[in-house]
Amino acid sequence: MSKLVIVESPAKAKTIKKYLGEDYNVIASMGHIRDLPKAQMGVDIEDNFKPRYINIPGKSKLIKELKTLAADSETVYLATDPDREGEAISWHLAHILKLDTTQPNRVTFGEITKKGITEGMQNKRTIDEDLINAQQARRILDRIVGYKLSPFLWQKIKGGLSAGRVQSVAVKLVVDRHREIENFIPQEYWNIDATLGAGTKKFKARYWGTDGEKVTVDNEILANQIKDESLAVPFEIAKITKGERKRLPAPPFITSSLQQEASRRLGFTALRTMRAAQTLYEGVEVAGYGQMGLITYMRTDSLRVSDEAIWAAKGFIRDKFGERYVPNYKRTYKQKNNAQDAHEAIRPTNVNITPEIANATLSGDTAKLYKLIWERFVASQMADCIQETVAVDAVSGRHTYKANGYTVLFDGFTALYEEQTDEKKEKETALPPLEDDTKLKTKDVEAEQKFTLPPNEYTEATLIKALEENGIGRPSTYAPIIYTITDKGYVERDGKKLIPTALGTTINDLLEAQFNDIVNVKFSAEMETNLDYIEEGKKEWTQVLSEFYASFDKLLKKAEEEMDGKKVKVPDEVTDEICDICGKPMVIKSGKFGKFLACSGFPDCKNTKRIVKYAKGFCPVCGGKMLILTSKRGRTFYACEDSEKCKFLTWEEPTDKVCDVCGKSLYKKSAKGAKAHCINEKCSAYKPTVTRKTKKETKANEG
Repeated sequence: MSKLVIVESPAKAKTIKKYLGEDYNVIASMGHIRDLPKAQMGVDIEDNFKPRYINIPGKSKLIKELKTLAADSETVYLATDPDREGEAISWHLAHILKLDTTQPNRVTFGEITKKGITEGMQNKRTIDEDLINAQQARRILDRIVGYKLSPFLWQKIKGGLSAGRVQSVAVKLVVDRHREIENFIPQEYWNIDATLGAGTKKFKARYWGTDGEKVTVDNEILANQIKDESLAVPFEIAKITKGERKRLPAPPFITSSLQQEASRRLGFTALRTMRAAQTLYEGVEVAGYGQMGLITYMRTDSLRVSDEAIWAAKGFIRDKFGERYVPNYKRTYKQKNNAQDAHEAIRPTNVNITPEIANATLSGDTAKLYKLIWERFVASQMADCIQETVAVDAVSGRHTYKANGYTVLFDGFTALYEEQTDEKKEKETALPPLEDDTKLKTKDVEAEQKFTLPPNEYTEATLIKALEENGIGRPSTYAPIIYTITDKGYVERDGKKLIPTALGTTINDLLEAQFNDIVNVKFSAEMETNLDYIEEGKKEWTQVLSEFYASFDKLLKKAEEEMDGKKVKVPDEVTDEICDICGKPMVIKSGKFGKFLACSGFPDCKNTKRIVKYAKGFCPVCGGKMLILTSKRGRTFYACEDSEKCKFLTWEEPTDKVCDVCGKSLYKKSAKGAKAHCINEKCSAYKPTVTRKTKKETKANEG
């Protein structure tokens, strides 16, 4: 009799089977096999929140097969993912297959490699009841909120809406940021920059203050006064401060930082990032290595890295870059307080499989993401970047100007990788050689009016960062949260920006008015902490639910009383477009098939139009305008407006630049820093964008 190992996915099953051999039968459960029913709450609140699980419809054939295989097997091992959801899947499998949960039949793999699978099989354990209880508490909590709040929204706004414990807080963050921007009052200020000559070279210094005190210049009169006085008196060097500073590499990725960096560098949505990461974890074919998992488990908030992986990285760095690039100590990174340390940080399972080696068989999203993960991890184990810094104070009479610069003495980790950020940093430039007695010549002094800027709208990267910093959600939930709020139409994308819709704002305002004690950042963070306590065995899960429900039920009853007979209207979004029938403004409406334009004179005028967004540039085939469209999975693509005659479409963004050879519009990839190029196949300057293989994979990935 063989041993049966049950995992979630066929790809993972294929990889594990390769390492376990003929004595093992490995099969996939295809995710959850039991869950709460969809058509009803499925939770008996009166009976201590007892859940009623049912077999998921459509899985009866698979369940029958699993039962037959389990009955014919010597032993059954449950090898689902090493997190709350994975533990729950194993627990449900144990129930259906009538396995003894007091026996060590649970195995977990931090990486799907020979080493990871061997270690997992050697460390069998029983199913973790605390993990199960934490998952059940979260599932039931979300079910109660969804099934109680959603009908309230149907009655007060319109049918088909949904509310969620975490998704509604994410919408609130986006709405609050948008309102902060709308209500922002710019403050005037002036920058005064002096261009100073030192020998044959020149540099810029910025006004700092007068008579040794820092001054903010907030009007033109003062700016011109300082400018004129600075032009009248020669500049001298008052102080030069030289020093050295170390720049440390960024830590290896955790789930949130991977999603943020993939968004910044690759333009990936969080869901797209996790889909590619799942493939890399479960196993891919690698030339010379066969089927294997290329990265460790991708749902983690731990920065821990195994000693073995650290020494392997140091060996690779020594061979590739030289001894200077290897730090002479073990580099570790400080964890955040509430990090779960069950899994390592996200890293390559074999550092010697470079992106160049992997690319022999990888392509598209998986190739791009593996390169990002590999470079980030290797750089995290490299030596610091050493910079020589120079700070100069130049004075003109009473006025002080400052200039800062640096020179790289040793590039260290930056030889391979530098983290990108969402914040704009003060620009530093190389300064000419300067000494205390260097003579300065005033080339020019310029005063420029500026205004303070509001914060930026959230992007996926910055929203994930905000969720993480506020303790909302966990590594496994960031991608689903953002997918849900955009898919439901509560938040929409404008390029990379996330903007609240009129519907999302209306729902947020109603929930904030009636359920502020539940749908807020602080409460959500506290609930996540309670779920962690349940997982650690420090709190009883039904008690956490009981305390929550007592407060929630009171709020719901109070809201129903206060809102009895009242309806909340979603305001129409008025556009600049004029109805070509009656001349009234067109407004944006939402219907069964999405948004459309309708005449504001309805019902007297029933004119409607589809909403069309045009991109810059023109079709390289027929010269027509290019439409901005969105795929089923939320990725932006572009298509010729003449869809009947011209079938041209592309993932690349049209630009307002034209080709010097053919005069057609240039296009560019979504990746940061991508250059515009010609995609007109008939042009001698034509540059192919992707191979056929990548096109095929992209089509399969994006749908």
